[in-house]
Amino acid sequence: MKLEEQLLERSNKKCELCQSGDSLQVYEVPPQSYSDPENCIMICGKCHTQIDRKAELESMHWRFLPEVMWSEIPGVQVVSWRMLNRLRAESWAMESLDMMYLNDETLAWAKATGDHDNDATVSLHRDSNGAQLFNGDTVILTKSLDVKGSTLNAKLGTVVKNIRLVEDNTEQIEGKIEGQVIVILTKYLRRQNG
Repeated sequence: MKLEEQLLERSNKKCELCQSGDSLQVYEVPPQSYSDPENCIMICGKCHTQIDRKAELESMHWRFLPEVMWSEIPGVQVVSWRMLNRLRAESWAMESLDMMYLNDETLAWAKATGDHDNDATVSLHRDSNGAQLFNGDTVILTKSLDVKGSTLNAKLGTVVKNIRLVEDNTEQIEGKIEGQVIVILTKYLRRQNG
């Protein structure tokens, strides 16, 4: 039986964290050298984007943690511990952390990524007005830009379609202007609505 099938059966086709049935996917709890049912969990899209810091952390969404932290599944325990640590500014999360017990091996795994040292802040790609940017968005330049290493001058008001977010730098996106792919700073653009 495939890993995904095993996890769907174990979870009754629901997120093993929040119990949602929406856009379920296998989440390999990092770090790991191989995937098995002990270190992988079935989660929904909403939990996944917040765990991976691709969306703002909504503390109300995570109010289920005091229940699921008692799961017998090591992967669920690790994710619960990490998320409770990220939410530790909330009194309910601190109380739950004080009660939570992980054996030494599971605790070492939970601490291995260092994610527990971080808080709930999330770095997202945002335009000059603070709107969140996504891959595939259309943006408009708010300033004329000279492109380094090129004679290209991108004029104020230029529309750039189907952008790509630069993974490791939230201040940059990639877009095509006059057939040339360039890197543009997010502070010089705004997201086109609709």
